[in-house]
Parts: sequence; C-alpha cells; structure tokens
Amino acid sequence: MLSPRTIEVLHSIVQMYIETGEPVASRSIARLRKDNLSAATIRNIMADLADLGYLDQPHTSAGRVPTPKAFKHFAQGIATSRVPGANLDRLREELVQRNSLEERAEHSSHLLTELTRNVGIVAAIPAISQCLDHLELVPLSELRVLMVVVTSDGFVRNQVAHLTEPVSPDELNSIRNYVNQEFGGWSLQDIRRELGRRLLEERATYDSLLRKLTILYSQGLLQVGMVPQIYLEGASNLVGIDLHLTKERLRDLFRALEEKKRLMELLDQFLADSSDGIQVQIGLGDAHPAMRDFSLIGITVEMPGGLQTKMAVLGPMRMNYPRVLAAVTHVGLVLKTLPQ
Repeated sequence: MLSPRTIEVLHSIVQMYIETGEPVASRSIARLRKDNLSAATIRNIMADLADLGYLDQPHTSAGRVPTPKAFKHFAQGIATSRVPGANLDRLREELVQRNSLEERAEHSSHLLTELTRNVGIVAAIPAISQCLDHLELVPLSELRVLMVVVTSDGFVRNQVAHLTEPVSPDELNSIRNYVNQEFGGWSLQDIRRELGRRLLEERATYDSLLRKLTILYSQGLLQVGMVPQIYLEGASNLVGIDLHLTKERLRDLFRALEEKKRLMELLDQFLADSSDGIQVQIGLGDAHPAMRDFSLIGITVEMPGGLQTKMAVLGPMRMNYPRVLAAVTHVGLVLKTLPQ
C-alpha cells in the first residue's frame, strides 16, 4: 500500500513524463508542490518507488521515468475518480442518426479517434441469439451468389458463395422464400441446426430445392451474421507521435493493425472481462513486439439485440489518460442506452 503522499508524488512524475517525455528530477516535482516538501525528501520517495518497481533510472545522474506499473496505477487512479465531462448529447445525436447497430459500432471507432487523437478500435460481435428478419439471394453470375442476411436488430451481413453447379434466379427465389417463410423470427443458431437436420433427411437427395439449398448451406448460408466485424480508425495519428520506433518496427506495427484477426485477439486477450467496467492494459508486448510501449483502454458493451461490442483506444503509454478514459466511458454509455 502506498501512502497518499507517495501516490501524489508518483502521479506527478507520471503526469510530467507524459507532458515532456523526459526523465523527471526530484527538484522538478518539489517546485510543483505547495507543501514545501524538499527535493531530498522527494528523492527518498522516488528511491522507494524505484525499489517497488514503479520507476526506472535510465542513467545514474538522470531523473526517473515511470514503468508500466506506474502508468497503470496512474490510469486506475483516474478511472476510480470522476472523469472529465463530455458532451453526451452530441455523441447521442451522432450515433442515433445511424440506422443499424452495425453502423453505430462503426461510427463509434470514429468518435473514439476524434475525441482522443489516438487509434479507435471497435469490434461488433453478433450474439448467437440473433433472429432472422429476412434473407436475400442475389445472383452475380452462374456460379456466384450474394447471400444477404438481415437480423431483427437491423444487423446486415453479406457473403459471396462460390458454387460448384449453377443455380437459376428462379431457384434462388424459391430458396429465399422457403427460408423466410419457414424460419422468419428464428434465431440463426436454431435455423442452422434445423436446416442441418432437414438436409440430412432422405428426401434431400431427390428434392431439387433442398439439394440446391444444401449447396448454399455448405457455403455458410445463415452463418454470415456470426463473424465479428472490426472497425479501426486513426492509425495515421501514430505517425506524428515520438514513439522511438525504427522504420521497420513502425512498419510491423501498421501491419499488425491491418490484421483484423490479430486485432480481435488483442481485444479478447486484454478485454476478456465482459463487465461494463473500464479496463486498462499497459504494455502490449505479449500481443505484438511493436506494441510493447502502447496502452489499451477499453470496455465491453452489450448493445440492444444482443450485439456485444468491444471498444478500445490504442495509444502510446504517454497518452492523455483522463481524455481517453472519458471518451471510452461516455461513448460506451451512449452506445448501450440508444433505442434499438
């Protein structure tokens, strides 16, 4: 347990390092304080903090720099206090104009980037309980069909099926009508289960409609809504930050941000808790070496209709934590309270 005075000194060091990027000297902290705490006393506190793993000393004569442990303590201290206000009405107005939950999730990444000037990441994860509103099948060519699934919460997904034999437009219409009439309002999970059972029945071998349906089923029919969608904005903001990265490491970082599978793994790994609480991860080297000096601040939100959304801001350890914590908190709050 750190004493209140030690916490004040630690947080002052972190704040000054965020602002300057330079090692912090005891004399600099002493000048900020109003209680006449001497530089010598502060040096002793800093030495204790170094022994506890909160501070590093790059050189013998240099000041101290905060470690990831110090940044986490600093960020958690902000998270448990009152975060700065935000214009919730403005956020709500922007998001409510988006017609579907998918569009709202996508725009959330834009808002996070705009509010923090870092990288906004949002993953929309459909729930298995999503219910079918209707299916559309659009012929693109003799052997290619666009499958469009619309769920009752307004979520829209599409996927191109590559067929092994032609399916005519009339057959596609018949399949579409069959699915919509038989399964409208069913959960996607239950539809897949029931379709699988029906297609295993003997009549599927001689029923032309079911045989064609089997082809589309094998291409992922009604599974297109189950794949998480990842939205990322603001990667270009990293170019203007002094990250002390070589060109090669910066290139590796951008490659990592382009891989949606890696981003989903990143969110799953560091936002594993599905509670509404803000989560702070300092140092992302376990996810990718180029992210060693980065922080992730995120939250998991349950949107109307069962759409789970993981949203986060990725930025350097020297990010503006109060601003980022406020942005994630308020965008998350608005997103989960919007009407369906």
